[in-house]
Amino acid sequence: MLPERDLKTDSRVGVSATPALSAPVTPEQAWALAPLIAGQPAYRAGRWVRGKFQYPGTPHKLTAVPPRAPAAVLIHDTAGRVTTLCLDLDTSKATKAVVDNDAERLGALLASCGLRYVEDFSPAGGRHLYVPLAEPMDGAEARELVAALARTAPSMDASPHQNPSTGCIRVPGTLHKRGGRQQLITPLSSAYDILRRRNPAGDVDKLRRALAPELRRNRQEAALRAKAAPSPLTPEKARDARSCTPTAGWQSPLRAIAQTGLFDTARHRTPSEARMAVLNHFAACGWTLEQVRGELTGQFRGLAALYQSPAQLSRLLEAEWAKALEFTASSQGKRTAPKSDTSPTKPTGGAPSAAGIHQLVNDLENVLYAVLDARFQKYGREGIGLRFLIRGVLAYMRTMETDTLDVGCRTFALALGQHHSTVARLLHRLAQLSDGMVTKVADARHRNADVYLVELPQQYRELARDLSWRQGKIHAIRPVFRVLGPAAALAYEAIERSRLSPTTKEVAQQAKIGASTAERALAEMSALGMIRRDQDKRWYITHTTSLTQLAQRLGADQDVAAQLTIHRQQRAAWHAWLDRHHPDRQLAEADLYDPEIDEYWPPPGMYADAAGMWNIRAAC
Repeated sequence: MLPERDLKTDSRVGVSATPALSAPVTPEQAWALAPLIAGQPAYRAGRWVRGKFQYPGTPHKLTAVPPRAPAAVLIHDTAGRVTTLCLDLDTSKATKAVVDNDAERLGALLASCGLRYVEDFSPAGGRHLYVPLAEPMDGAEARELVAALARTAPSMDASPHQNPSTGCIRVPGTLHKRGGRQQLITPLSSAYDILRRRNPAGDVDKLRRALAPELRRNRQEAALRAKAAPSPLTPEKARDARSCTPTAGWQSPLRAIAQTGLFDTARHRTPSEARMAVLNHFAACGWTLEQVRGELTGQFRGLAALYQSPAQLSRLLEAEWAKALEFTASSQGKRTAPKSDTSPTKPTGGAPSAAGIHQLVNDLENVLYAVLDARFQKYGREGIGLRFLIRGVLAYMRTMETDTLDVGCRTFALALGQHHSTVARLLHRLAQLSDGMVTKVADARHRNADVYLVELPQQYRELARDLSWRQGKIHAIRPVFRVLGPAAALAYEAIERSRLSPTTKEVAQQAKIGASTAERALAEMSALGMIRRDQDKRWYITHTTSLTQLAQRLGADQDVAAQLTIHRQQRAAWHAWLDRHHPDRQLAEADLYDPEIDEYWPPPGMYADAAGMWNIRAAC
């Protein structure tokens, strides 16, 4: 989470929560700051080109007199370097309320790193934050840092830093395309002082460390885009790709509305209709009113901006939420699609007691750490999958208090971050290699999945009883490790469940991974604040770091939502096929897919613990 700040009392930034000028500043006085912001003493004049306002043409030299037309100074110098980070918060990307909130959050983040900045606002309601640098920064490095900042602010436009030759920004004192001028929020004397006594490189490094999750996420996504080589698709492959591509995720329309407050008037005529669509989506995905209220002041402030005032929000939210629950309940009642193989397990008579299940899981964990981990290590990548699958099986047993696995592969695919076909293959191998710990007792038929029985083999009972049970819970792949990878998950587990804080060598031995792999994983988790090392070079868990919040910053929550959406689409297609071959039961086309219900958006904290992750399958 980004730190909060009191803008009225923060002496390092000298701004207020709402744009207010402490003293009149003439355009000429504000324009005098342009040479201190620009990467080179030049600007581009703006004009309308085919209905779009642009800054084309040859740059003009800066003069003491402000240009008579809208103008934007060049950000990069002739070598492509940057001397000022220019953060552009634009009302074309989010509502003014979201822009103001983003300015507060970014300002708090910069101030927490010791960075001073100058702020102005435009007649349209946008904001600019200028962060002067004592040492010029390479353009690519600045672009990467600004893109990471944009991850934290939905209204931020990172395009000024994208192109070293054309990147530019309007500075204080310049005319706006719709009339009026860009005006300073920071007092003129303070702005001049900040731009003259620029921020040292050490404070910029602090900002990089604070944005480590966002920087890693951007690099990973860039690597995936570069790796994906474009190839022509046949009509059949294109159709299959469309059917398997989730429309959920951060770019789906409902998420964009909740995040930015902007909506398509062709689909939602009024803000009331737009916010009801979002609330319907929340209700269909199992959110609670308290969770909705929490996100109104969190990352989805655009939804709050759809209300005219805080008083209207307070007056209408509870009533509109009740309507959303009623609408969702009636819509789901009309949907005739039966539960798929991801439906929750139904208890049967004669099941073992809850205490017996927990004792069985503890014993099986001892066998896992003493025998199976070393055995599966020999199978390379397949062995890694088997190690996490057995962990997922044990976590499922403890959470659901059952020794019977009668759920589909997609349940474990979600917990492992794997494709369901991979899980199906691994389940078959696990039954072969577990010495009778996991046994298939029934084949899948129609809507029923394969059934597996989990028990403690006779030959391991004495071993399980002799070993002490470990502290803590066992997990499959927690969402944050979807991004960091299985080696990091095993290293984190070794620290978390070790009886004594281990050294790097001991982590590698206990996790049964290579020494160099362990060192890389530990270094990366340490950079993200997940773990720390003391003077004796022993590793500890940093309990103040929330793995759930870190997963969100790394984009793992989007990965979970996308996988859930794919599962729901596959379920609809499977049900349609079954009903075409069932004479007594037919589905209408409208029953197969509803984007406000089937595009699943997990509520906050739904996968923060074991119960949340396994119960999420009921929504699939």
